[in-house]
Amino acid sequence: MKKYATLLWCLLWMTMCLQAQTTYNVLDYGAKGDGLTDDAVALQQAIDRCSEEGGGRVLLPRNHTFLCGPVQLKANVELHLEATATLLANPDEHIYHLSAFGENRGEGMMWLWANGAHNLSITGRGTIHGNGIKFMGAELHDSYELKPLADQTFDPRPHVLTLTNCNNLVIRDVTIREGAYWTVHLIGCDGAVIDGINLLNNLKIRNGDGIDLDHSKNVRIANCHITSGDDCICLKNRREFEQYGSCHDIVVTNCTMSSRSCAIKIGSENMDSIYNVLFDNCIITGSNRGLGIQNRDEGTVTNVVFSNIHMDLRLWSDVWWGKAEPIYVTSYPRASGNHKDQNWRFPKGETEGRCGNVSDIWFNNITAISPNACFIGGDVPGKVKDIYFNNVRINLQNPSSTVNHQLFIDKRPCKGEGFIEADYNALLTMPVPVVTENYSSESYRTHRTHESH
Repeated sequence: MKKYATLLWCLLWMTMCLQAQTTYNVLDYGAKGDGLTDDAVALQQAIDRCSEEGGGRVLLPRNHTFLCGPVQLKANVELHLEATATLLANPDEHIYHLSAFGENRGEGMMWLWANGAHNLSITGRGTIHGNGIKFMGAELHDSYELKPLADQTFDPRPHVLTLTNCNNLVIRDVTIREGAYWTVHLIGCDGAVIDGINLLNNLKIRNGDGIDLDHSKNVRIANCHITSGDDCICLKNRREFEQYGSCHDIVVTNCTMSSRSCAIKIGSENMDSIYNVLFDNCIITGSNRGLGIQNRDEGTVTNVVFSNIHMDLRLWSDVWWGKAEPIYVTSYPRASGNHKDQNWRFPKGETEGRCGNVSDIWFNNITAISPNACFIGGDVPGKVKDIYFNNVRINLQNPSSTVNHQLFIDKRPCKGEGFIEADYNALLTMPVPVVTENYSSESYRTHRTHESH
């Protein structure tokens, strides 16, 4: 019996040693965790060592705030934040130099980033804090002003997580707060799980997207709570990353969201194709738009299902795109203009854009309380087709977007006029209040639609 006890103790001791060898505590690499000292060098050393030695857990221990500048995440590393641990973005905008969009430096820099880091995980009950307000200008009624840029081709605001070409990616349980620009940006990723996170951006921060899936595939997002000034969850294909192909096979379920823009959006950037997408069992509150397909480039959108979703919408100012449309399905050519990254908006060598088809879109079991109607539109008849409404109920209330019984729909960004009008009283007689533009009647279908109130 004594031999067995000794053997058991030896096995336990070896297991503890093995665990100690695969956990890399940032305090052991010189991090202070006092919220004042920039710990980026210490954190980077821990990540590098962990990856070089075959992988493991880089630990940010509890009761510490780790201020840091840009950090590169690497393969086979689990960045783990214990409860009450905070990773805080350094507010000095002069230290951010790596563009979040490659050669296009007009839309923000990278803070926490990875390229080709397979088997990467970000876990724990701690907090990743983007320090967003520090990078903004004056506070307005429902937004912050953007600081004037000395160089319009360079925006120093850091994105929180920029993960490129990563396979087998996991983001679980963490709280992410107050991004200064986009928050979780997956570019060309294959096989990702985002589960149980709280993504709590300040609702007044412009461009504060929650989760952006860009040229990515086989992604599952579940059980998340997201608040963001801009889109909560957005699927797209940016031109800067065209080498990664289409965005497809995406499932989003059991999420709650609130946005000053569009809570769930596809577009507006889409130079490839987006297909095989399911959004299910979600609640949207306080948003300026509910479910949006906003195709503004030559790419296509097809085979998308929205089901079992409840929305309670309200109207915000024109700083934010949208006029509280519960459902919005559009394809219009992008507007040309003096935008800081306009050279990346159109195909190379071209100064005018074009838009692709949107088709086979299903809306099943959707309820909404909103001051506005749904909108379906395209630049020419048939550009948007085969849109199915099944058991959709829109409760028109508090029509704050109407002026003299004229209701406004927001088409931005598009060529020509950005807003169109519709008669509010006429919509009250329709089974589902829908404004349409340039669709062919045979391609717009409604099944078992309940009355609106």
